[in-house]
Amino acid sequence: MAEFATVAPARPPDAAVPPPPSPSGEPLWSPRRRERLLQLGFLVPAVAYLLLFFGYPVVQNAVMGFQEYTTRTFYTGEAPWVGLDNYTAVLTSPVFDQALLNTVLFTVGSIVGQFGIGLAIAVFFQRRFPLSGLLRSLLLLPWLIPLIVSGAVWRWILDQDNGALNRFLGGLGLVGENPGWLTSTSLALIAVIAVNIWIGIPFNTTILYGGLQDIPGELYEAAALDGATGWRAFRHVTWPLLRPVVNVVLVLGVVYTIKVLDIILGLTGGGPANATQTIATQSYHLSFQEFRFGEGAALGNVLILTSLVFALLYLRANRQVSR
Repeated sequence: MAEFATVAPARPPDAAVPPPPSPSGEPLWSPRRRERLLQLGFLVPAVAYLLLFFGYPVVQNAVMGFQEYTTRTFYTGEAPWVGLDNYTAVLTSPVFDQALLNTVLFTVGSIVGQFGIGLAIAVFFQRRFPLSGLLRSLLLLPWLIPLIVSGAVWRWILDQDNGALNRFLGGLGLVGENPGWLTSTSLALIAVIAVNIWIGIPFNTTILYGGLQDIPGELYEAAALDGATGWRAFRHVTWPLLRPVVNVVLVLGVVYTIKVLDIILGLTGGGPANATQTIATQSYHLSFQEFRFGEGAALGNVLILTSLVFALLYLRANRQVSR
């Protein structure tokens, strides 16, 4: 009996070979995978940028706070490890108590003024009237002007002898002697807070105005039918719906204000007699005027931890209230 061997038919040469499946059963070059790779392609540069320009400086600053880092280190490369000595030196310094108090007063005063005035302006611009768009645009000018320019202009305005403010007040007969807005230990911090409020109003107004625009007008109409108008409408309709935006504005405001440096340096340099010295300006003074980089880094780390702890506590408190 003749035996016949079974021969498999030959595959046509033009037959396409399907891509091998991945362990999950999905083709390696499926549209979904290509979309993920594209997303990673956009994400990786951003992450690399954050790690290089934000992550590395923070880590380096944290390490420097435990080292004796001076100008000699730039030549020898030696930075002896000193442990907590830098923190002990800055926290027991006679300037630290004054700087801490000034930081609290500067932050609280600035946030209260910026938020209060910004909210009032945002509520005012809810009403449509001629040139409202132009006026809203002009409100952004303090925010757009470089801070060093704002500091120079306000330094001239608040000058004791030739300042525009003293001339204006003197012309109205409101002051007898020219107040030293930037040279008096009792007025310098108030003046600096006022300038920082002026700078921060546009940010608060813009964010809060955007939040107000998201509140449906039908809610105000329904509240009006129940007799809730004016202050009652603000209390029972506007404020509850605006709270998420308020939380963001306050957290960002505190984190930004607590580390303000350029305005204070441009106006008073931390003086007179440390009357406007804050933790941020003291850290700058130690690092770039006395070249005690280790102590300056330690004080900067204290500022970072303070901002982080405040942000976490505030967000946690608001999360518990909203439940």
